[in-house]
Amino acid sequence: MDSIRAKEIISSGKLIQVLYQGSPVWLENVKDNNTAEVTRLDRKDKIEVPVYLLVEDKELV
Repeated sequence: MDSIRAKEIISSGKLIQVLYQGSPVWLENVKDNNTAEVTRLDRKDKIEVPVYLLVEDKELV
């Protein structure tokens, strides 16, 4: 994923599944240095990761 798409997902208002290392995450914020603050949904902790490691999976209904 790139920073532009990550920002689009955050501002879309849609529930779009995003994966980090195969696990679902919630996008919190995208920083200027091409990293994103995410919450890992399986662990409930916040981490900062490179945006290029995020994978858009599917829109959830």
